[in-house]
Amino acid sequence: MSFIIRAAKPSDLQALYEMAKLTGGGFTNLPPDRNSLQAKLDRSAAAYAREDDTLGDDLFVLVLENTKTGEVRGTSQLFTKVGQNWPFYSYRLTMLTQHSKELDRTVRAELLSLTTDLEGSSEVGGLFLHPNERAGGLGLLLARSRYLFIAAHRPRFADKILAELRGIIDERGGSPFWDAVGGCFFGMSFQEADYFNAIHGNQFIADLMPKHPVYTAMLDESARKVIGLPHPNGRAAMRMLENEGFSYEGYVDIFDGGPTMTARVDNVRSIQNAKSRPVTEMDCKRGEKALLATGHLADFRCCYGAYEVDDKGISIDSLSAELLQVNQGDMIWNIPR
Repeated sequence: MSFIIRAAKPSDLQALYEMAKLTGGGFTNLPPDRNSLQAKLDRSAAAYAREDDTLGDDLFVLVLENTKTGEVRGTSQLFTKVGQNWPFYSYRLTMLTQHSKELDRTVRAELLSLTTDLEGSSEVGGLFLHPNERAGGLGLLLARSRYLFIAAHRPRFADKILAELRGIIDERGGSPFWDAVGGCFFGMSFQEADYFNAIHGNQFIADLMPKHPVYTAMLDESARKVIGLPHPNGRAAMRMLENEGFSYEGYVDIFDGGPTMTARVDNVRSIQNAKSRPVTEMDCKRGEKALLATGHLADFRCCYGAYEVDDKGISIDSLSAELLQVNQGDMIWNIPR
């Protein structure tokens, strides 16, 4: 397989823009707007160039490249500390229990409360794979390469991590959740609000969204039944996150009601299991399949390959060595596929 994960470069703007146009909406981290994408690439370049190995407000953009054609066919992003430039809002589902002695009745009401509980967390997001490449495990490579990047740069990430999954969007591109909640206060369609958020940030939510909890019983059924559900295209991503140790704790996106998954960084399985070893041989032919990664910051590269481990280090196949641009003695990270 000739695909490699690498740091995004300024020249990737057009490829990112073309992929952004394929997302179908509700994809805040990859808006089909050149200026916003350029700002992301600029911010990412600054993060890769920062030499201070500490936690900061960074964004790292990764891309999936077909090395045979030079085409960029996927992308993903890592935010090291959300909620620094503007609040990071979520709704959280809570339960209010009330009892009347006179009626001898207990009533439990489900509430949506606006919160910034997740501020300061790291985030994995912005994952998009070109529709023509959704086979052969490339989505898994794109997703799990982020955890190898975190393992290789652990001081730059927080102790908690989150992933927002796109919620339910109907056939007209609208959101039943937004129509029932946010749309009542903003006079904007879901597509308009989502696009505005992607370009300008969500400070307008703080300015206009009521701070009082919303009783879900007061929402129509079409909105209630999608709270905390991922978009059908995101179900596989949710399963991958659960396999990594992420869980759904009642946090949902303020725009489409999609689930926000959370975990402790050091408990994420791919980070826990990631090991760094020196390359001893580059002619492995029958070893187990793994994700292999090397390089610091802008030099980070990750691919699938065959490997064998012994007391001296790790043996990898020749194609992986070529893709990763490593020689004997270089250190590489690995996790089983």
